[in-house]
Amino acid sequence: MSEYEYQRDVEELERASATAARLFDIRRIIGGLFAVYGVIVTVAGITASDADLKKAQDININLWTGLGMLALGAFFLAWAWLRPVAPPAAPPPGQEPGAEDRRP
Repeated sequence: MSEYEYQRDVEELERASATAARLFDIRRIIGGLFAVYGVIVTVAGITASDADLKKAQDININLWTGLGMLALGAFFLAWAWLRPVAPPAAPPPGQEPGAEDRRP
């Protein structure tokens, strides 16, 4: 394997690693789940009947909980967007694991 092919493979792996790190960032997963469930609970709160409100001492708990979940989901998604995960740094050439096997 030539040095050019090796460098191209390393760059390709770095791009794939950075994409996987961004895709599986736990802040995106948590933020997305809170946002989806927040919408569902907020809609349930908006459509609550008088009997449902009477059970909760006239406090629309679904509405308030849904709005709180939406706020928390927005916080996590904004955090992930404003402070993205840095891709892992590649080791210098010749110091990566298995480099001694590739030397002529």
